[in-house]
This record gives sequence, structure tokens and C-alpha cells, in this order.
Amino acid sequence: MIDKKNIYSLIIVGAGPAALTASIYASRYNVDHLIVGEAIGGLVFEAHKICNFPTEIEIKGAELVSKMQKHVEFLGNPIIADKIVVIDKENNQFKLTTQSNKKLFATTILLASGTKHRQLNLPNEKEFIGKGLSYCATCDAMFYKDKVVAVIGGSDSAHTASLYLAEIAKKVYQIYRKDKLRGETSWINQVENNDKIEVIYNTEIIEIEGNGKVETIRLNNPYKGKERINIDGLFVEIGTIPQKALIEELSLETNESGYIKVGANQKTNKEKVWAAGDITDGSNNFRQIITACSEGAIAIENIFKFLQNKKSPSLSV
Repeated sequence: MIDKKNIYSLIIVGAGPAALTASIYASRYNVDHLIVGEAIGGLVFEAHKICNFPTEIEIKGAELVSKMQKHVEFLGNPIIADKIVVIDKENNQFKLTTQSNKKLFATTILLASGTKHRQLNLPNEKEFIGKGLSYCATCDAMFYKDKVVAVIGGSDSAHTASLYLAEIAKKVYQIYRKDKLRGETSWINQVENNDKIEVIYNTEIIEIEGNGKVETIRLNNPYKGKERINIDGLFVEIGTIPQKALIEELSLETNESGYIKVGANQKTNKEKVWAAGDITDGSNNFRQIITACSEGAIAIENIFKFLQNKKSPSLSV
């Protein structure tokens, strides 16, 4: 028997900026909803410094997430720290099962579960995770005070990681497979003008070496005549990929990179399912905090119209 306390008009899956903004708008529209997310803030929580979010000249990711969370909770919507692992259909509703085996029911779903860090896919990569290999500079930088580290990547996430590490480490190598850094000009200029950061272009790591911890990385192109560089820590910042499990379970249409295809109203190809944030191909594939927030707001506006239309068939969506 279904517990009526666990039935909602909307369940928001995820707890990043898109999901948190969606919850704020859902509250304003008086849509009864629940927000369920494994990690509040998603990858934004890890950001060392954000300088392009309106009202915030400079703010740490964790601080921005905290502000969003307080806004959500002020409106009376606690965030359930759990992970949705299965979504089924039951009695014309969605049945969502969490990792803790809680059963939830919803008329509509907003999938805003975000992305996860892309890995190097080296044979022994997993062996070094937590032993000198990290995917989060904000989390682990302090372990490398006055040491030598390397950052892999050439976009904004790599730039901000290198700049943060340069405040702590003795030396930072930033290794990029192309001949020119990409991203915001401001970050690129700071990287190129920082004496503690050395950018190595047209180069990839082909092996991580060490006895129980990262000690050396082997490169596909010799650097200054050397095939190997001795380091104490390795930070991987080569982008993100969508969280695929629920996308596949719901049979959602995706683009060639695995991101959910959405319309201008954030609707997916599946009835009663919307998507927002980094997991989608929306906003011209410009994956920023502000575009994620925008997509969350747009999705809720359309979900609200859909729910109103169910109550009053004469209304149009």
C-alpha cells in the first residue's frame, strides 16, 4: 500500500544548482515537491573560486551552495540526502526507490542529477585514487603544501585548480593535450602569468607510477628531454560526463555525448519527465552555474503549467 505521505506532484532528482533553483521556484509556484540528492551542490561544492555569478564578486563553491541550500530550506523544503537508484511506473505514477530503500511517488520528475568527473582511463588509475591521485583540488590541495603537483586539463576547471594549488604547492605542472589553453581569458591570463605554474602543451599522461602512492608520471612526449616527471600529487581536471544510470532507465533521448536532449521548456522525450542543468544539451551546451539555475527555473515554470492543465483541461501548456 502506498504511503500517502510519500506522494508528490514533483520529485527533483539531484541537489546541484539546477535542482536547488528548481526547488525555490517550485515553492514559489506552490508545487508540492521533494528534492532528493546524493551530494548537495554537486560539483559546484568543490569549486575553489567562482567569480562570474551575479551578486558574488568572488565566492567559494561551498559558500554559494550553502546560500542556495538556506534559500531552499527557508521556503520549507528539506533536502533528502539520498540517491535515487530505480525509477518505475506504478498506477500511472512514477515510483522512485532510493539507495536506503525508501519508496517515493510522483506525478512528474525533474532530472537534475548533474555530471561526474571524467577519468584518465589508465590501466592502474584506480589503484592511486586517494594515494596521490585526486579529482578535487579544493578537497585535497592542503595535503600538498610545498610539494610538486601536476594538473591534467586545459579548461576553466583545470585553470582554477592550478591557481589554487599554486597558493599551496611549491610547483604546479599543468599538462594539456592541445597547443592552446581554452576557457575564460581571465583564468588563462592568470595561469600563464603565475611563476609557480608551468604549462606543458601537446602532451598526455600515458602511465602513473609509484610504490603505493603517486611518484612519477610518464608522458607521451618528452618534456625538456625527459619522458617522466617526478611529482607528489596528480589532479585530474579533464571535464565531466553525464550520470547515465537514470537516463538509461527512463529511456531518455541523448545526443552523441550522452547528454539528455531537451526542448526550450526543458522537456525530454519521455512524458512527465523534464531535465535541467549540466546533464542536458540545453543552453547551447554552455554548462555554467547560471545556465543550470536558468534551466531549473524554466523547467518548473513548464511543470507548473502541466500540473495546472491536469486540474483544468481548458488551460494550455
